Amino acid sequence: MANNKRGPEPGSQKAKHGGQAVREKYGPEFYSKIGKKGGETVKEKRGPKFYAEIGKKGGESTKRQQGSDFYSKIGKKGGEKGRTSSATEEEA
Repeated sequence: MANNKRGPEPGSQKAKHGGQAVREKYGPEFYSKIGKKGGETVKEKRGPKFYAEIGKKGGESTKRQQGSDFYSKIGKKGGEKGRTSSATEEEA
């Protein structure tokens, strides 16, 4: 498949250099700003159902790749982290 876009081949050293130059020129806030703008545009065009659909697909894909035990493990990690924060707050 031919790359019809202008500029260097994605993933090449030249492309990475271009991304670094943009980061140096505009700073990390620039990426946050354009990411938020893109997300809001998608939300307006596709609506909240779109996010529910892609979330479900992502969850199914993760379950296929990692197995259902994966969710148990990350749930326990999240619960432990939450308990640690709560215990620290209660002591203060």
